[in-house]
Amino acid sequence: MHRITALLLVLFAFATFIACGSGPAAPGSGADSPTEAYKRLYAAVKSKNTEQIKATMTQKSLDFAEMVSGKNNTPIEKVFENGFTATTFSEKLPEIRDERIKENYGAVEVWNAKESRWEDLPFIKVEGTWKFAMGELFAGTFESPGKGRDMKEKEAANALGGGPQPANMPNAAANTNITPIVPKPATKESNKAADAKK
Repeated sequence: MHRITALLLVLFAFATFIACGSGPAAPGSGADSPTEAYKRLYAAVKSKNTEQIKATMTQKSLDFAEMVSGKNNTPIEKVFENGFTATTFSEKLPEIRDERIKENYGAVEVWNAKESRWEDLPFIKVEGTWKFAMGELFAGTFESPGKGRDMKEKEAANALGGGPQPANMPNAAANTNITPIVPKPATKESNKAADAKK
């Protein structure tokens, strides 16, 4: 009897482990969310798979990447390398908090360990799937689903200390503390160094 109970407990623990460790929810599934979309982006960046990274992004984000690639004379793979966010530099999936959704717009705060701050990342639901919306943020067309926890905490701290209050901005780009990771333009020296590595 004790063996059966022990076996059932082991099987239950194994099933729980498998369910929790199965990775992000499938795009467009009932469990899909901005948090799950970030997990897909992070996994794609870590696998260094440009096509998977592109699949996590909106069309405007893809257009933004093409513009950056052309303007800086940088290969498109280099533009997508970190998924436009320093949060992907983390060795393991960074802490994600404060998911907010309003209609087809969503956001999550993700810990940026490199800069020791929270990044409020934008997402849009496109044909039932949440996608990273850096292009919309850059273009000023992203509609914020509301202030993030980090912004609210900073406003509260400023109010208590009598410091300046952050201005209310009309679009999410003003509410969002993201600096897209964009490769620097190629120079003659960097091209020579790249050729020497080949």
